[in-house]
Amino acid sequence: MSVTSQPGTQAAGPAARAAANQEAFRRMTEADPVLVDVQPAGRVIPGFEPNLILTSGPPMEWDQYFGGQRTAILGGAVFEGLARDLEEAEAKIRRGEIRLGACHDYGCVGSLTGVYTASMPVLVVDNRTGGNRAFCTVYEGPQRQRLTYGVFNEGVLDNLRRIRDVYGPALGEAVRRLGGVPLKPIMARALRMGDELHTRNNAATVLFTRELVPALLAMAAAQPDVVRELYDFLYRSEIFFLHLSMAASKAAADSAHGIAGSSVVTAMAMNCREFGIRVSGLGRQWFRGPLPPVKGKLFDGFTEDDIGYIGGESLIAETNGLGGFAQAAAFALQSYNGGTVEAMIENTLRMYQITVGEHPDFRIPYLAYRGTPTAIDAEKVVATGVTPVIDMGLAHRQGGQIGAGIMHAPLTCFEQAVAALQAAGA
Repeated sequence: MSVTSQPGTQAAGPAARAAANQEAFRRMTEADPVLVDVQPAGRVIPGFEPNLILTSGPPMEWDQYFGGQRTAILGGAVFEGLARDLEEAEAKIRRGEIRLGACHDYGCVGSLTGVYTASMPVLVVDNRTGGNRAFCTVYEGPQRQRLTYGVFNEGVLDNLRRIRDVYGPALGEAVRRLGGVPLKPIMARALRMGDELHTRNNAATVLFTRELVPALLAMAAAQPDVVRELYDFLYRSEIFFLHLSMAASKAAADSAHGIAGSSVVTAMAMNCREFGIRVSGLGRQWFRGPLPPVKGKLFDGFTEDDIGYIGGESLIAETNGLGGFAQAAAFALQSYNGGTVEAMIENTLRMYQITVGEHPDFRIPYLAYRGTPTAIDAEKVVATGVTPVIDMGLAHRQGGQIGAGIMHAPLTCFEQAVAALQAAGA
């Protein structure tokens, strides 16, 4: 029986559902993501026109965006030279001279506000098993004020230019010299070293930087200052690998999308107003629900009243069995996210109830090297009432990072998806 979607066909029944979900699980876990290049978005992302800006989450009309996500979109337009200032950017968006798009519709995944513009360097990740490609922007650095966190000022603008003009091109050259950098081995090893590859990427960043060393040494004779700057940037950016984890997880999840009858979740994302999911057997439709409450550990001087939603698609890590699903691999998160070791173990164990299987490569030492719970099954979520646990950074209502914590996806998204599968006879 074929489980790949074909026009006019639908899978039906428990056996067909199980077969479709096993196929989604297989594609997701057998994905082989490899970083092959770093190039401007407009050069490598299909359909990316010069006046296009991408942003995170289920798409909305312009007037629905507010706060940090709205600021980041406008700031992206100014950075790209599409407008002289935020006011002109606003006017051009309203006139349709600047177009908005959703990251996931372009094979992209967005960190927090998720803004992409044509000249921004993007990580190009090929899934050499599934034959598909995914993209993520380059991490902006460790400073709290970033475009991804809904801030736009001269400091943010200068840093974006540095990424575009120095870090991105140098990183791209290094990757090309190496013939690509396989990401899955780094991710598997980092899990064994205390990362969960969403909020914590310390080990993965070190391992990735080590892979670059031969290329950086070869480049150093002709470009000593550039190599030194890039290495310093990586050294300061402990969470740099997050964006590589996101692109790798996007490539894995996309390879599992479009399987008729499958109830496996292939994307979770937020904009500043809504939470949304996509399901393998239900095309490009978003199933939307309210933004869930968050619980976390705030930086000094901030309170829960300061927390705001600005979008985010790093949740793709949880879709791929990482992040909150692998908390039992990352006990050091206590000092960042808050919580306890016991709670982290329990969070991971609960996720086995709502997933198709255990990842054969992503393993958790504390759980006797059990594979991470992978491939969220929307039907199991609805049947058990257990919703995905998500690790995330916390943003201020007016932009900027103010802490980190966890949330649980809203049940209503999964209920809608299951109802849609039943209505379609799938």
